[in-house]
Amino acid sequence: MFTVCDFAADYAGKLTVVGSFDCLNARQVPFAHHHFCVAVKMRFEKIEEGRKQLRFSLSDADGHAVIAPMEMLIDVKMPEDILSLPMNIIASVGGMKFARFGEYSVDLAINGRLEASTPLFVRHIS
Repeated sequence: MFTVCDFAADYAGKLTVVGSFDCLNARQVPFAHHHFCVAVKMRFEKIEEGRKQLRFSLSDADGHAVIAPMEMLIDVKMPEDILSLPMNIIASVGGMKFARFGEYSVDLAINGRLEASTPLFVRHIS
């Protein structure tokens, strides 16, 4: 799972996602959206154990970064009797300003490799 939402939390391994969306409506730009989360549920296999660098980014339709990428390290460790491990990861984004209407891309890279991407549209409403 990879989504943009109003709120996300991890409760003892259960990923709670509230208000998943892919479109923001605005009367004018620049447009400010005060807070959203990027929620990820992924599964790692036993052979993928080890430290991983995650990078969340948001770019416009031309590929230009809209905010500085958010990076975090995670350690994937599994007990010997487990062959795969689900992990919930949440990134919180605050004070986001969109300079123009159109399509944006929210991306997740792990160890420099793009693993997930989802569009985020800013649409004009009257």
